[in-house]
Amino acid sequence: MINIFAVTGAALLFIAAVFEVLLIIGLPLGEFTMGGQYKVLPPFMRAGAFFSLATQIFAGLILLQGAGLMNMWFSSGVTKIICFVFAGFFVLNTGMNLISKSKKEKYVMTPLALIEAVCFLMTALLMK
Repeated sequence: MINIFAVTGAALLFIAAVFEVLLIIGLPLGEFTMGGQYKVLPPFMRAGAFFSLATQIFAGLILLQGAGLMNMWFSSGVTKIICFVFAGFFVLNTGMNLISKSKKEKYVMTPLALIEAVCFLMTALLMK
């Protein structure tokens, strides 16, 4: 049986990774991230977007590995721990997005982070 939580979470993370690429190349989407203070992220903040891009790709691959849909270099036990860590990270991220001054970040990224937290938690709990 396919773990729908892992597949959903990975798909959303890969979509978010595309969003990060758009931020890095300078599209005016900055109101959706990092407090929404800039329409276009300045160069020094694009480094943060690059870090987010790498993290989202890694996290998506972890979900796919947790679902048994791909093999990577981590054991099942380590993958489960990483899923719990990412679940905690996305819970914190949900809170940070919720208190953002940017309405776009608050109303778009908060639910996305909460869904990711649930997907990681459920993937970890469903792993064998």
